[in-house]
Amino acid sequence: MRIWMGLFLALANALIGAAAAPTTGEVGVLTPEVPNFALLDLQGRMHELRRAQGKAVVLFFVANDCPVVRQNVSKIRDLRERLARKGVEFLLVNASPADDSRAIQKQMMELGVWHLPLLKDEVQGITRKLGVRRTAEVVAISTHDWSVFYRGAIDDQVVEGAGKPQPTERYLETALNQFLDGKPVTLSRTATRGCLLTFEGGDVAENTPVSYSREIAPLLQRKCVGCHSPGNIGDGAMVSYRKVKGMSATIEEVVLGHRMPPWDADPHFGSFTNNTSLAVTEAQTLLRWIRQGAPRGEGEDILETTPPPAPAAEWPLGTPDIVLRLPATQKIPATGVLDYRHIEVRAGNTNEGWVGAIWVKPGNRKVVHHVIARVKNGGNKDHLGEREMYAGWAPGSSQGWFPKGSGKRLPANAVFDLELHYTTNGSEQTDDSEIGLYLVREPVQQRYESVPVVNAQFEIQPGDPDSQVEGMYCFKKAALLHSVTPHMHLRGRWMKFEILYPDGRRETVCSVPRYDFNWQLTYALIKPLRIPAGTWVRLSGGYDNSARNPANPGPDRMIHWGEQSWDEMFLGWYNVTWDLPPEKTTASAR
Repeated sequence: MRIWMGLFLALANALIGAAAAPTTGEVGVLTPEVPNFALLDLQGRMHELRRAQGKAVVLFFVANDCPVVRQNVSKIRDLRERLARKGVEFLLVNASPADDSRAIQKQMMELGVWHLPLLKDEVQGITRKLGVRRTAEVVAISTHDWSVFYRGAIDDQVVEGAGKPQPTERYLETALNQFLDGKPVTLSRTATRGCLLTFEGGDVAENTPVSYSREIAPLLQRKCVGCHSPGNIGDGAMVSYRKVKGMSATIEEVVLGHRMPPWDADPHFGSFTNNTSLAVTEAQTLLRWIRQGAPRGEGEDILETTPPPAPAAEWPLGTPDIVLRLPATQKIPATGVLDYRHIEVRAGNTNEGWVGAIWVKPGNRKVVHHVIARVKNGGNKDHLGEREMYAGWAPGSSQGWFPKGSGKRLPANAVFDLELHYTTNGSEQTDDSEIGLYLVREPVQQRYESVPVVNAQFEIQPGDPDSQVEGMYCFKKAALLHSVTPHMHLRGRWMKFEILYPDGRRETVCSVPRYDFNWQLTYALIKPLRIPAGTWVRLSGGYDNSARNPANPGPDRMIHWGEQSWDEMFLGWYNVTWDLPPEKTTASAR
């Protein structure tokens, strides 16, 4: 035992230094309020601080092969088993760039803590924000006001140059019990005895000036200005350094919370052509600049000197061949809950044809919640026996040309049912939404279709933070998968698209661990996937019907399928092309 302890301390002393002295923004200062953040665990589940269900959240910072972590992680496991029922949630956080998921999982199995939730802070954002410099530090957070009531070491067992067989002071456990009993925490800060963390670029990089003109402004122009500019959808036009400086605290908050840029797919599954997320290095640079006080520095401000992007053209794909127009301007009252409107619109085409692209143009984005077009007579039906969703739009929807050589059949003298959902905004409004159809001139070899996977029989219990639902569909003939589209309402939390091949293989096509109802995104695959005949696809997802869900309109209600946003839907589309029989290949004619 003494020999083992001597070897352990020798290794620990090589890795452990004296704790940093408390300074503003560094280790040693209790944060008045921990900002909201969202991080993925090793199973691809998103953990958001503000959705924690208990009275307290304890973060334990780890890295592989640190002897102090290896000795202490079982203590976190034991505390979790004793205090979970009292409302304490324990989360391990790994911010080491050297540790990949496979290596982390292997070590957790070795240590017998594979069941503990471990979050990967890949951009090191929350680690730096909290000023954590060493592993084995714990940060205990009250969910009442998100303040830190204890941070430091778990106990006093390991110190520089020595180690006790057993701890005599259990700092974390004492602080938690005092907090849970409603008593003042007598010792809220202790020195951390852990291994120094390695940060991207080294510790010096944190204080190395980030150039606004060379790094930040071009980054914002690439990733943000397209929406955050005059006349476009994003709030707060990024037109100058002064404007961005005033938004910097908000930018930090939405990046840490994975709310911006609006992209919710797990980066570990699939590659997508329309990925708008920040790369790890981009997020690190942006957050580091904000932590430095968002300095202006020298150089040109391209946000001020470069003309902002013009608002989107009326018809970004060019003039449509056919425009579906409402027969009369729709009037939307100032207040109230409105039923869906179903309006018949004729395409005016005399011949059958093929449509290669559709562009839905919402007339009044202040009140248009969604627009859906279905062919009433002579159109295709989906596998549920319903009329095919021919076109659809909601905030964040992706639009454009269908895959080359494919299209949607347009029957002669087509009659469409336009489903319009309006939400009132306090003043009377009008709407003249339109849908543009673009005919295909060359022969069509494949039919493009959005295959729905639906479960309408679910039941969500009041207060349930993760009510799980799933649906299945079998492809009886081969298809080529191009994209997937999840759809839930305000309680939607996560959704996953999987393929179960006939040979037994299982593949996750896309995982959306943080579903956001405000952005109805389609995830377009860079490389389409071949779906053999006999393949089953599985759609799974979860709903947060708890009070911690900030969008929840009523956590005390039992929830079922319904059309309105305060009801729920469980629906996802596998967007595919099917090969057409040779006699069906044709081009369009008006």
